[in-house]
Amino acid sequence: MSKARVVIIGAGGYSGAELAWWLLAHPSAEVVGLFASARREKGDQAGRLSDLFPRFRGLSDLEVLPVDLGQVAALRPDAVFLATPHEASLELASGLLKLGASVFDLSAAFRLKDAAQYPPYYGFEHSEPRLLANAVYGLPEHFRREIAGASLIAVPGCYPTSAILPLRPIIAAGGLRPGTRPIVDSTSGVSGAGRSATQKTLFCEVSLQPYNVLKHRHTPEIAAYAGAGVVFTPHLGAFDRGILSTIHVELADGWTGERVARALKEAYAGEPFVRLLPGGQWPAVRDVVNTNFCDIGWAVDEVHRHLIMASALDNLVKGAAGQAIQCMNIRLGLGEMTGLLPQPGKAGRA
Repeated sequence: MSKARVVIIGAGGYSGAELAWWLLAHPSAEVVGLFASARREKGDQAGRLSDLFPRFRGLSDLEVLPVDLGQVAALRPDAVFLATPHEASLELASGLLKLGASVFDLSAAFRLKDAAQYPPYYGFEHSEPRLLANAVYGLPEHFRREIAGASLIAVPGCYPTSAILPLRPIIAAGGLRPGTRPIVDSTSGVSGAGRSATQKTLFCEVSLQPYNVLKHRHTPEIAAYAGAGVVFTPHLGAFDRGILSTIHVELADGWTGERVARALKEAYAGEPFVRLLPGGQWPAVRDVVNTNFCDIGWAVDEVHRHLIMASALDNLVKGAAGQAIQCMNIRLGLGEMTGLLPQPGKAGRA
């Protein structure tokens, strides 16, 4: 059986390199082309992937080329991943879809259905309303059927994934007390800020601190797919990768710890990449780094009907590349877990 032909655009960034890392070992996919982002600055220059990221030495000698739709078309891709800035994805998606490839966009260019939200949250006017309407949100645990039939998949953000997976089953089942908003406090490793150098991400400057309080661009995405407005506060942590989110929910009348557990277990029974932890156990970043898992733990104060949930995931895997590959597997009819679990007899990922 022939392998799916895969192209990565934006291979010089962290998410693009992570895509290459997993796809090079994918038994049913072949990476046939790597391209730089059309809008990336100096950090995404053309060159060999192993020069840009030395961990690929001996694994890949592929060149990262300046993006060119003609060259992409010549490669006859089945799947194209866009690990590009939002505006670059907006510019490229239409042309890529005309090639007949499935497009998996890791930017936010097609996540929000309301085009009016792009200027205030992302700073640009959305120029592709038709594509925006047809794009499918790439959260497999809740949109698997839609992903299977879509040509343009908007891969969720890392912060939203960490919030939506715990919240959505509770809100959908009517567990949110009317008139309240869940509070989501999330801490991400520095790789979530991308590879371009800024002062706050320098080794000597990075520290635990909140940022973009009450105005973070992921807030409407969380609200749209969790099912309710939220108060979202992101934090930058002094570690390289991973996200830990702590979520507070005021529960509706009649909701108990048992009912919360039932809602979560009904939502995620049989889901390969969501792990519900036993009572008294809490997620840790170290347990999910370099995996496609999202771990969820919770506890309920039944006297005050207050639910605390915590989730952990790797922002570059379940929060980006791994989730995109999970979507690709679904879209191309491959086993959903293919290429996303350690293989017996092979060394673990670095």
